[in-house]
Amino acid sequence: MGTKPLRVAIIGTRGYPSYYGGFETAVRRIAPAFADQGWDVTVYGRPGSTKPDDPANDPRVKPVETKGLNRNALSTLTYGLTAVLHAIAKRQQVALIMNVANGYWLPLLKLFRIPTVVNVDGIEWERAKWSKLGKRVFYTGAKLTARFADELIFDAEAIGDYWAREFNRTGTFIPYGGDEVGRLPCPDMVRSGEYVLVVARFVPENSVGEFFDAADELSRENSVVVLGTGSPELEARARELSERHEKFKWLGHVSNDQLLHGLWQHAGAYFHGHSVGGTNPALVQAMACGAPIVARNTVYNAEVLAGAATLVEPDPRQIASAAASLLASADRRLSVSRAVRARAAERYTWSEVVDLYIETVATTVRVSRD
Repeated sequence: MGTKPLRVAIIGTRGYPSYYGGFETAVRRIAPAFADQGWDVTVYGRPGSTKPDDPANDPRVKPVETKGLNRNALSTLTYGLTAVLHAIAKRQQVALIMNVANGYWLPLLKLFRIPTVVNVDGIEWERAKWSKLGKRVFYTGAKLTARFADELIFDAEAIGDYWAREFNRTGTFIPYGGDEVGRLPCPDMVRSGEYVLVVARFVPENSVGEFFDAADELSRENSVVVLGTGSPELEARARELSERHEKFKWLGHVSNDQLLHGLWQHAGAYFHGHSVGGTNPALVQAMACGAPIVARNTVYNAEVLAGAATLVEPDPRQIASAAASLLASADRRLSVSRAVRARAAERYTWSEVVDLYIETVATTVRVSRD
């Protein structure tokens, strides 16, 4: 590859370092790992989305903010375009791109001979939060990604199967990792093993509404802790439940990892209701923390958990029953906790994830030069 460091552009996230979602979590690990290997790393992002004073910030990673429109699906498109144009102007040598909405700009990168590796994420066009136009934008972006990307990354094997069927493309399976966390104290607001926890964006496909219906029953006898924001309707429901039930606690958005990890470690039950997407970073981290998990029955959650935890349908009665069952049995909680932690250690570690990213991007560069 020569003596000069390779210049890699990471495009499609909120920036570095950012705590917005799964892509940002991955980039906080991937970008410094590229720098460890001597790469010149630029991460493109959006104004106001990063924490430049974060003590975990790696000074070798170059954050660049570009302009765009903050209008739902258009935000990804516009910020993606300005990032791509900047990457071309700076003569980046390879682009690691997150999100298929950026598929519209892959022909530009190909025109300037910049090879691309695209993490396709989940199946965005199936998310309820998008309008018909938004879904069409993402699906068309996926078709363009299938046509123009040099390499694809799937964070779940089930996502890879979908792309093989729908777009006749294969790629590399690279999931998310979880941090091994030492034993943390139980947060003061709860008692260890005696509460149900949810950590999710308030959108329909995360089963938040169904959980709130279950929580209306659970909160009469048990503590319920909810972390998340999003839909105004679901936020109003969370507010109403917290006013009606003394045992229901809505904490909003939490970026304190120690608090979050402590809540996962000491939960009596953690409900994971995500239904659209592949390997979910929150689920993997909850597993690494040993949370006793009840998850919505989807092909993705089933793949990740591999029988280590209980799967339920998005039915309030099933959710409430499964959570109450864990709360009632310390032995069962311990059994599930050990099983999910072992599964995380076997399959979902950051060390393996970052190595696979570096290997995949480096191989794509070599192939493009042959």
